[in-house]
Amino acid sequence: MADVMPRIGIIGAGLCDRETEDMAREVGKLVARRKALLYCGGLGGVMEAAARGAFEAGGTTVGILPGAKASDANPYITIPVVTGMSHARNVILVRSSQAVISIGGSHGTLSEIALALKMWRPVVGLKTWEHLDDVHYVGTPGEAVEKAFELLPG
Repeated sequence: MADVMPRIGIIGAGLCDRETEDMAREVGKLVARRKALLYCGGLGGVMEAAARGAFEAGGTTVGILPGAKASDANPYITIPVVTGMSHARNVILVRSSQAVISIGGSHGTLSEIALALKMWRPVVGLKTWEHLDDVHYVGTPGEAVEKAFELLPG
């Protein structure tokens, strides 16, 4: 069987400030440099910034879209996955990822963190929901990507 590229999910708010956007873009770039697929929700904010970083670094980005149109994806999504499932698409995103990096975020992000933990996916937290058991908190984009790769299965 051929080697399969690692799959790193990036989760976070659809709207974010510049600092969070910059962190997400750096995470995306570092994920791509490590030759991993970047999975995200495919829309704006953290998702777009991470996808942009990965795309600009030559990586492959997969957007798990909530709606019914591939054209809803941000311009940095290489592979749009159209689900028509709204928030339920978070299950697909988490299940498809081998590790998840959470950057900032609100209640939707919290639901993705909970799903990841329920499905035994490691979660790395970067300026996200605090004080959650089993989340591996870090302080920089580089530490986030390094920790995610350390936690990959096998």
